[in-house]
Amino acid sequence: MKKVFYLNTCDTCRKILAQFDLTDWELREIKKQPITKEELTEMHTLTKSYEALFSRKSTQIKLRGLDVKSLGEKDFKELLLDHYTFLKRPVFMTDKEIFVGNDKKNVEVLQAFFNVN
Repeated sequence: MKKVFYLNTCDTCRKILAQFDLTDWELREIKKQPITKEELTEMHTLTKSYEALFSRKSTQIKLRGLDVKSLGEKDFKELLLDHYTFLKRPVFMTDKEIFVGNDKKNVEVLQAFFNVN
């Protein structure tokens, strides 16, 4: 299994995806096809944390008046399933590895992954 979860309206996601040959990857646009409970469980198994999957840049945080510092793992899980913008993106996921987000370090590790595989 190789999946990429991304947002089509996100320039950063499109820029990152354009760097790689994703021919044999399943591309999932999370606004049109939100992540499922099963997929979130798979992501959690690889990250060991719902918080690691949570985007602190989501516009929904301010709209809902959320205090992110007071949230627990259960809260992060519920929010991730509730609205697509809470997922830090893009997420590249295989059976054994996961790459979450667009920070420079993560993208460099992802580039190394694609060069090896």
